[in-house]
Amino acid sequence: MAANIWIIVAAVLFLNKGECQEAVLHVSNGALHKDYCLVYNSSWSNISDSLSDAVKYELVNLTSSLLCDGGTVKPGFLDGKAVAVMRGDCTFSQKAQVAQGLGAAVLLITSKDAMATPSANDTEYGKVKIPLALMRYSDFLDARKVFPDKMEVQLFAPPIPPFDVSIIVMLALAVFTIAMGGFWSGAVERAKQNAGPSLPGAEERADSGDVTLYSPLKVLLFVVLMCGMLVLMYFFYKWLVYVIIVIFCLASATALYSCLNAIANAVGCSKLNVWCGERSCSVRSLLLAAVCITLAVVWGVYRNEDRWIWVLQDLLGVAFCLHFMKTITLSNYKICVFLLSLLLIYDVFFVFITPFLTPNGESIMVQVALGPGAGGEKGDGSVVIPADPSPSYEKLPVVMRVPRFSAWAQNLCVMQFSILGYGDIIVPGLLVAYCHRFDVWIGSNRIYFISCTIAYCVGLAVTFVVMLLSRMGQPALLYLVPFTLITSAVVALSRKEFRQFWAGTTYQVLDSSREPLIPDGEAAYPRSVRKC
Repeated sequence: MAANIWIIVAAVLFLNKGECQEAVLHVSNGALHKDYCLVYNSSWSNISDSLSDAVKYELVNLTSSLLCDGGTVKPGFLDGKAVAVMRGDCTFSQKAQVAQGLGAAVLLITSKDAMATPSANDTEYGKVKIPLALMRYSDFLDARKVFPDKMEVQLFAPPIPPFDVSIIVMLALAVFTIAMGGFWSGAVERAKQNAGPSLPGAEERADSGDVTLYSPLKVLLFVVLMCGMLVLMYFFYKWLVYVIIVIFCLASATALYSCLNAIANAVGCSKLNVWCGERSCSVRSLLLAAVCITLAVVWGVYRNEDRWIWVLQDLLGVAFCLHFMKTITLSNYKICVFLLSLLLIYDVFFVFITPFLTPNGESIMVQVALGPGAGGEKGDGSVVIPADPSPSYEKLPVVMRVPRFSAWAQNLCVMQFSILGYGDIIVPGLLVAYCHRFDVWIGSNRIYFISCTIAYCVGLAVTFVVMLLSRMGQPALLYLVPFTLITSAVVALSRKEFRQFWAGTTYQVLDSSREPLIPDGEAAYPRSVRKC
């Protein structure tokens, strides 16, 4: 029965094709060819779904005309040809009927403004028999430069399967980050444990920069601050976005340095210390710092180059998440449950509830994540494509982005991405990191760490399946939080370690057969060192 269910789900995901409102204009002249973005109405214009089946037409340039009437065009001049005209002064259907009456086979309307899906009154649809599409005027000018002598065009709209390989890439990227962040946190905890209970070691831990969340009140304040920041970003996006960009550059450079330095230490790379008087300087540290700062600056300068900058943003994002999961630690499972439950409510509220509170019916979470000027598909199935292919708005660097490789026509218009917020990695990642630290404390064979990582992978896969079946974005924490919390609790209960798992900290999980790491008695704790 279960196998049959998965077969049905797979059939829906892989075989179902989505109707798009973007198409491809294939311009050629002999061996030279180039593709451009088109926007059309699939219920109005019948366009081939493949280039091999698309009819080739000679393109006539009438962009000096609005073609609201055919008085200036010689009879027979457009017979069997595609014609490009300027947008304005009359409706799309009127232009199409004039072009159709002059014998044109295709009408391309060039636009200097943002392009929405062309539409008309219901009575007008049946009168237009030729394909009609909008294209950017800037694209048309580019085509004239590339093909100055003659242009032949073909129109086609490749169907989009709802499942895209970018989802697999995103799943692998997120699980890798979760696993490596949890592994790193556990490795740091093991190193601390191996360092012994000496007081100098405790001072080193205090100076390490790690932050432990152990108070429910602090967790609550943290979540309240997140809510306030998200609301501020919604209302003051165009100013605060630059603050977030600067913070991301600094934080990601620091995080990348921490990751690369840890890798260099792990492989035994020499620090190459150079002495200058009484002070030493590490050549390795200088080189790593230079690389990290350079990458952060490159991202800051070219952050809107969507065609390739996503690779660098994801690299910096992975480093940021890893460093966060290693630096911020949760003291016990009780704090994990409290934090993840609050953030689950936060995620669901800002994705599902806020559309009922905003003027445009869009969720605050989606608008902040994608930016207020993001083009693309709207809720009613129509599309809005900006006139300038270069983004005119800033986007928050708070998501992993992988291009939708199968969305060929859409990527010509506006790059389409599968996205996953950093919070959907970091928040469950804090639980995964706690599980690995607990494994270290009790000396288990990473059973908690591995189980929680697998639960995250399954939960994220379920998130993507629901998203594809419902064809709408999902709050990932709605699925990730139950999967990871329940799985780790079941493991603890099955091993009869739930009380220790709930309480946490190395001193509370020790049983009577093991000596405590620090002797009993308050005298063993100087005032500067706090007992766990």
